[in-house]
Amino acid sequence: MIEREEMPYDVVIVGGGPAGLSTAIRLKQLDPEIQVCVLEKGSEIGAHILSGATFDPKAIDELLPEWREMDCPMAETPVTDNWHWHLTKGKKFSIPHAIQPKFMSNHGNYTGSLGNLCRWLGEQAEALEVEIFPGFPAAEILYDDNGAVIGVQTGDMGVGRDGEPKGDFQPGMNLLGKYTVFCEGARGHLTKRLKAKYDLEANCEPQIYGLGMKELWDIDPDKHVPGRVIHTQGWPLSENDAWGGGFLYHQANGQVSLGFVAALDYKNPYIYPFEEFQRWKQHPEIKAILEGGKRVAYGARAINEGGWQSVPQLAFPGGVLAGCSAGFVNVPRIKGSHTAMKSGMLAAEAIAAALKAERGQDTLQEYDDAVRSSWIADELKLVQNAEPLVAKWGGELGTVLAGTDMWLRTLFGFGIAKPMKHHTDASCLQRADLYKPIDYPKPDGVISFDRLTSVSFSFTNHEEEQPCHLKLKDPAIPTQVNLPIYAGPEARYCPAGVYEFVADESAGGEALKLQINSQNCVHCKTCDIKDPTQNIEWVTPEGGGGPNYPNM
Repeated sequence: MIEREEMPYDVVIVGGGPAGLSTAIRLKQLDPEIQVCVLEKGSEIGAHILSGATFDPKAIDELLPEWREMDCPMAETPVTDNWHWHLTKGKKFSIPHAIQPKFMSNHGNYTGSLGNLCRWLGEQAEALEVEIFPGFPAAEILYDDNGAVIGVQTGDMGVGRDGEPKGDFQPGMNLLGKYTVFCEGARGHLTKRLKAKYDLEANCEPQIYGLGMKELWDIDPDKHVPGRVIHTQGWPLSENDAWGGGFLYHQANGQVSLGFVAALDYKNPYIYPFEEFQRWKQHPEIKAILEGGKRVAYGARAINEGGWQSVPQLAFPGGVLAGCSAGFVNVPRIKGSHTAMKSGMLAAEAIAAALKAERGQDTLQEYDDAVRSSWIADELKLVQNAEPLVAKWGGELGTVLAGTDMWLRTLFGFGIAKPMKHHTDASCLQRADLYKPIDYPKPDGVISFDRLTSVSFSFTNHEEEQPCHLKLKDPAIPTQVNLPIYAGPEARYCPAGVYEFVADESAGGEALKLQINSQNCVHCKTCDIKDPTQNIEWVTPEGGGGPNYPNM
């Protein structure tokens, strides 16, 4: 049995994103004596953070009211100009903001790098004597004899492909806390286990997701309009009975942040989200902005899209869920950082009060209650049917119905329908024989690119001699089920080229096998979400592995 070092804290926080760092800062503001640590699986704070981002300052105004005067990088670029386009194949139609509810406006918001905001928040946390451990993923949950969470175990280092310790083996540590806060982001692998163990989704709809892909470009200075925000919907996904949308934000230093979100409830297994993104960039209105520019970074990440009806029970013995582990994204606004930060602050307030009362390892129902009576709930209830209506009725009619529902809820407090139900994204995929393959154009290497070249712009790196962190529950399913029935969707839904079907030389080269290029993985979690048989389980690789996003 491996002997592991134990490190006791009052509070252990899993994840160094907006929610986790806000939790840590608020705890120290309430009581500087509380011992807090933050675990971050990336090589540094911000390395795995990817978002548009157009940032609502509502939560940070509460957390750090003077943030604009504290050299926070997010303060550099206020939103100055706001556009919403409906795209057809060659044209755009502007949707006036006057017909949208006021809360959809980006007036007073900022656009910038969420990764850099997290780096700055990390500095604020460390100044308050929060201990931050980058490169240390939480690999396992620790429980006491009564089934309460008592902390987490970090991943072992120096394990070979065969699972056996190598010469440089270092066992993971047990970080123990009176309370553990899980802020792993969308589809966190420990959150997934907690939901199952404590049946946290018993009274809510299953979470559903979109796949967000993003690039940073240096563009022609004559085309750059600092603070301009553009959102699009419609083409190209509308051609294949799917939905999603694009964004293009003019940020600091002559850069634009652009990206594309494909809802993962699509039915056609031939849909290739990465290629849809590349097609979107070739739209005349988008291409005109990018021509003469240069791509400098790429990344991808799953996004919660379930809305209020998919928020699970948030508290359980010894721990809570916060941020995107819980699922507080406002889908129509394409924003979740402010709600994530607020949830972390509410978690901190509940934990600080419990510690003062000398409690520990119990269920913080007061945190769950606080979230459900907060402005997080008020905001998400206004838009709770927007995503389901678009998913059910399609881009055009669904958008009209969603807008109507949001207006009714804003003005009168009720919508056109009760909170709608969700199907899981995996269950939505249909048989390949019901569809025809999609002929995607080849990349031109100027505006559009291939996946493997794109992955090199995510600066992803994994230690090669380690167990594969993408686990197949049944190795036979990819070739015996997914390939013949769904045309091998693994080879298309992954935005990093991790999965490919290649000739099986052990069978004479006539059959195919699934090859997993785990070194390409950008930790988006799409495979864990969309695999139709739910045969793939994402677990943490060795510490520090994955993308190293610069200012995404």
